[in-house]
Amino acid sequence: MAAACPADCSELERKDSRDCILEPLSLPESPSTVSTPQGEQTLPCIFCEQSYNEDEKEGLLKHMIIEHKLVIADVKLIANFRRYIFYWKKRFSEQPITEFCSVIRTNSEAPVEQQENFFLLCDVLPEDRVLREELQQERLREILEQQQHERNDTTLQRLCMFCNEEFKGNRSVIFNHMNEEHSFNVGLPDNIVYCNEFLDALQKKMDSLQCLYCEKSFRDTNTLKDHMRKKQHRRINAKNHEYDRFYIINYLELGKSWEEVQSEDDRDLVDSKTEDWSDWEENPISAVCLFCENQEDTTEKLLCHMKDSHQFDLLKIKLNLGLNFYQQVKLVNFIRRQMHQCRCHGCQGKFQSMAELTVHLEKEGHFGTLPERSLWDQPQYYFPTYENDSLLCTLSDSEGDIAEEQQQHDNIPVIGEDLSSLEALKQTSVLNQLLYAQTQRR
Repeated sequence: MAAACPADCSELERKDSRDCILEPLSLPESPSTVSTPQGEQTLPCIFCEQSYNEDEKEGLLKHMIIEHKLVIADVKLIANFRRYIFYWKKRFSEQPITEFCSVIRTNSEAPVEQQENFFLLCDVLPEDRVLREELQQERLREILEQQQHERNDTTLQRLCMFCNEEFKGNRSVIFNHMNEEHSFNVGLPDNIVYCNEFLDALQKKMDSLQCLYCEKSFRDTNTLKDHMRKKQHRRINAKNHEYDRFYIINYLELGKSWEEVQSEDDRDLVDSKTEDWSDWEENPISAVCLFCENQEDTTEKLLCHMKDSHQFDLLKIKLNLGLNFYQQVKLVNFIRRQMHQCRCHGCQGKFQSMAELTVHLEKEGHFGTLPERSLWDQPQYYFPTYENDSLLCTLSDSEGDIAEEQQQHDNIPVIGEDLSSLEALKQTSVLNQLLYAQTQRR
């Protein structure tokens, strides 16, 4: 067999080199699969080898505008700026910039040598729009995964920023404590993400003696805490966008803050079709007697029942004592509590059962007897004995009832005295006798 010539051998080697696969191949990347070099924390220029640290984003943007005439629109709406830069660096290396960007000519009326062309990269380009949306969706997935992790995490260990009490476990424990004990409400814990960083940011402000709401500074911790308590500033400033990254709502829609999302929801409520409530039937109230288990569907019936069955006239007591609404509330709550404790509200006698107490009230006639005002007119009786006490919801202010009572008195006919013998009346008048006795003493 004749030996192959060198020319033929070299041709065969070239063919073999094309057919051999020495490393995995890659299909063209879509925006959703764009990757960035791992381990690098710099932002490269899209056109040259210049690079900047991630916290120097403004410097990179300035460099690309001045040196390469590239303007990127709505940078703040880009969810992952670093990945965005790496994607377009690759695409610009494959095709001319004019294939992607709009050209903006400045000084168009000036001589040609003074005119400049700038290139605008924005989401008007479908490819750019898709890239931005997919980066946003990817960030939202990451945020939701982080939120779910924090929901299930039970390793949190922190001090309350107001009382320094230590809490361990789920994040909801410390947030609920600050809400219930210190009236500090930051919303539902489930709406918060990056909980530790959020609490660190709040603690930093408190440590720097700065109010969380008005953000004024104070000379010491006690003054700051007194200010936040008295001014009701135990809340964060919703206008401070430093807190936006800690709330899920700010990640839901591309380019929309929580205020814009909320305003759209409010508009939807206003614009929604008004529901027809004409067939609404309100459930009647069920007011319970102060002294027995009798219930009535109106306050008027209940008051008549207590007056007729127990000789307890609440309206009369209210008018005689001049009780306003809040004093009525305290009186009702006081009697409710005394009855619950099997204690006579009139004489404070204690009994073993409700039956014994009822017998005592009837026998002694203590239903309508009230103790000293100082005993029941106490702040503690602002709070209802029974949380579903419908009678409290139907009490009225005393002014209206007094006016009604006066109106009833106005309808009583007045009979005038007989003035036919006026002189005789003057002589026999008691006033004359009083005046005479007073004159004699002088």
